[in-house]
Amino acid sequence: MSKSESFASIWDAIADTPGQAANLRARAELMEQIAAIVKRHAWTQVEAAACCGVPQPRINDLLRGRVSRFSLDALVNISSALGCRVRVEIEAA
Repeated sequence: MSKSESFASIWDAIADTPGQAANLRARAELMEQIAAIVKRHAWTQVEAAACCGVPQPRINDLLRGRVSRFSLDALVNISSALGCRVRVEIEAA
């Protein structure tokens, strides 16, 4: 019988370190918020790409939740292109 592990989140389960998990979590949260903006405006992927300053395939990746294809920098830049300001909060784990 194998021993099963328990994790606080999916990010903790797939990341090698707590730092990597935190980075994945932050990217996923930004992606969710950007996707919500796209949905709220009812933009097509082409329209969203133009507003975000990225090619349409990048929007497709974002809307499909492909976290590994985006850095925090890229997501902050997309948020900025949408007229949003990204705030960072640190709290005890």
